[in-house]
Amino acid sequence: MVFRSKPVREEKVDSQNQAMTFISKGSEITGDIHASGNLRVDGTIRGNVLVEGNIEVSASGVIEGESVSARNIVIHGLVKATLTAAEQLRIHNQGEVQGDVTAQSLDIESGALFVGYSHTGKQTADILTIQNTAKKAN
Repeated sequence: MVFRSKPVREEKVDSQNQAMTFISKGSEITGDIHASGNLRVDGTIRGNVLVEGNIEVSASGVIEGESVSARNIVIHGLVKATLTAAEQLRIHNQGEVQGDVTAQSLDIESGALFVGYSHTGKQTADILTIQNTAKKAN
């Protein structure tokens, strides 16, 4: 029997998907957070959140601040802030959002609570990309 090794397939990995910041249940952070990768919130954040990757707020997670911004945002818990998602914002059935929302795509499941105004569409995403590029340049 002859064994041949399969050629190694190189995959391009987005560095933003490699880094994960985790706020565990029972943890509470007061102050602004800026993360270059992804963020998962099981605890509480009281402050502004700017993430270059994705944010997931679990059922036990809470974010209270003026603004929350990321590429994609998934909410199972509570967020009281103005939300900006360059691509998609999804509020799951047990999620609650209190604040205005700007995203290319907005998905609100049955049972979710959303109180605020929404701005969606491709033009919105283009504006957000320009704003994020300008922030990085400063």
